[in-house]
Amino acid sequence: QVQLVESGGGLGQPGGSLRLSCTASESFFSIDAMGWYRQAPGKQRELVASISGGGSTGYADSVNGRFTISRDIDKNTVFLQMNSLKPEDTAVYYCNAVPFRREYWGQGTQVTVSS
Repeated sequence: QVQLVESGGGLGQPGGSLRLSCTASESFFSIDAMGWYRQAPGKQRELVASISGGGSTGYADSVNGRFTISRDIDKNTVFLQMNSLKPEDTAVYYCNAVPFRREYWGQGTQVTVSS
């Protein structure tokens, strides 16, 4: 079973940048599309960025133009480059397959955007 470990979160300044990483315990070969999800306090978890096995990407309107998802298949890692951070980006960020698989949810990584 694939285990996903997120890292790279922390405190970011409004207008600043953070880069998240998600490393899988085994090859992504069995997973076609991967995505980054986030859950803010009191809100439902939402998909913010996805990348297919072929490299096609998709973004939620709220992050389009600011976030970039990428993957390094050889390193079993998916990245989320977050630029022009806003306070509303504050959330716990998770990676998972798209559509998600319940058994893949990890601990997530906290991102807090505040001055």
